[in-house]
Amino acid sequence: MSQPPAADSPPRSRARTIGTAVFAAIAAVVIGFASFFSIQAASGGTDVRNNLTLVAPAAAGGGWDTFQRELQQTMRSNGLVNNVQVANVPGAGGTIGIGVLSQQPEANNLMVGGSGQIAAQVQFGTSSTIQDVAPVAKVLEEYDIVVVPADSPHETLDDLVEAWTEDPRGVSWTGGGSFDQLVMTEIALAAGIPPAETTYIPSDGGGEAIQALLNGTADASAGGFADMYPQVESGRLKVLGLVAEDRLSGAEEIEQIPTLVEQGLDVTITNWRALFAPPSATDEQINQLQDLVGEAVATDEWQATVEQNYWREAPLQDEEFETYIQDETDRIANLFEEMGQ
Repeated sequence: MSQPPAADSPPRSRARTIGTAVFAAIAAVVIGFASFFSIQAASGGTDVRNNLTLVAPAAAGGGWDTFQRELQQTMRSNGLVNNVQVANVPGAGGTIGIGVLSQQPEANNLMVGGSGQIAAQVQFGTSSTIQDVAPVAKVLEEYDIVVVPADSPHETLDDLVEAWTEDPRGVSWTGGGSFDQLVMTEIALAAGIPPAETTYIPSDGGGEAIQALLNGTADASAGGFADMYPQVESGRLKVLGLVAEDRLSGAEEIEQIPTLVEQGLDVTITNWRALFAPPSATDEQINQLQDLVGEAVATDEWQATVEQNYWREAPLQDEEFETYIQDETDRIANLFEEMGQ
């Protein structure tokens, strides 16, 4: 993989440094947020219907933050919780948020998470993992699209794959995070291209990935629909395929985007969003949280949000959800092995 070679397989000393830095960051954030959660408990109690904190394990403005703020607005508008607020706990691909949540003594804290956190914990061997917190419910899935610059010589996915097959290192890819790199890896495997021989240029978010495409640094990207599609609408990028089992519904232009499966590549990996509680939550409290989430996602406001963000509902909970998390962890670990990381 041609992220600079040193980044493909960090030396053990560097891995220890990363782990130590992440641990220190978690400790600092936990101390900082301890007062926040104490104030929360003192101001409104710890009943999930009376006082609820929605934890976004990233800075404001990203996908996790958007999810939690939309959920907050839905709960407020429909009077589902007396007091609901969002707490941003950024860092380490969402695993610092896991570390913070895992140490909360009360159940009235819901963190959004998913495949991005699993990718981070596998890639960097973080001390905090998604298995440290209590799964409440999988809510929805987001999809990537494969895009190229508007002036790219590749008019179709077949064109791109043909050029990539002929010169795996000569066609450079980018993406806005670990999940996008996983998508590229699955596409390479489906096309018969060794992922470890490809060129992937990591970007810090969708905006940076778009700039890499527009300035010629990268030739193609698998990126989140919400990030990339506005650039398609503006004419700066063109879309070659949707990474999903089925086409999306909506405007005619969106419905016309073919899936990769339709084009002969069996790639359907999704960027899923789920909610997690502290491990201290009892079975009864998990049930209460599941009921609350179920009421929220059934509202007209939430349904409008799903449509607006091109999300797709994918509910899952209890044992089926726990099995799904383990399957996804194994799948993502295997993809990183294919990358040579």
